[in-house]
Amino acid sequence: MAMKIEKKIKGYAVVKPEDKAAPAAASAPAAPEKKEAPKAEVIQMHESVERPEQLVGETYKIKSPLFEHALYVTINDIVLNAGTPHEQRRPFEIFINSKNMDHFQWIVALTRIISAVFRKGGDVTFLAEEMKAVFDPRGGYFKAGGVYMPSIVAEIGAVIEQHMKHIGLIVDPEMDESTRRLIAEKRAAYEQATVGAHPVRDTSDDNAAKPDTNANGFPPGATMCAKCNTQALVLMDGCQTCLNCGYSKCG
Repeated sequence: MAMKIEKKIKGYAVVKPEDKAAPAAASAPAAPEKKEAPKAEVIQMHESVERPEQLVGETYKIKSPLFEHALYVTINDIVLNAGTPHEQRRPFEIFINSKNMDHFQWIVALTRIISAVFRKGGDVTFLAEEMKAVFDPRGGYFKAGGVYMPSIVAEIGAVIEQHMKHIGLIVDPEMDESTRRLIAEKRAAYEQATVGAHPVRDTSDDNAAKPDTNANGFPPGATMCAKCNTQALVLMDGCQTCLNCGYSKCG
């Protein structure tokens, strides 16, 4: 059958057989759909997320020999997907306070930049590693426990890392039992070999003579381990071995 087209043709499309079948299928009564179980709405961290009226957080104290007064680092977290299986705490902002005003400018700048990175979302765990790699040209210091800190910025980075581990953002692999036994055996062998070379102390608990130790509980004269930054590296069988993490230059 011929059809006369009165208007100007501006475009055309070829009708396929499946296109003709589509309207017929649409006219047929649709089968009742199976009702799905309600799902939690997963909210991803993004810079457009507004700050809630109330946040949860932790405050950490940093006492450095480089500062006359202590630093107090407060990290506040936002709770995403609260009340669902996807609930997660993520750092949202950071504040650093101190009575020392000598470094006020860079402290304020650091808090604003870090808070901006937190609110940007994504993987923010890199901040801890980047800050821990900052070195002070005047030299670092040892904090309580014998762990070396190359700068005050590095210790702030260590605090951020500690907080991220606390909220589950960073998972620290635990030392396996075989490594623990190996370290215990190495330490016992070292103490046995050096029991006559170092002074001994008499403990009041068991009255047993034990070798003297340094401030962090490792043999005196131990040097700093490059892996765990602890003064626990000793010379055993001609090889430098760490009695804290098990690191050895000989493999």
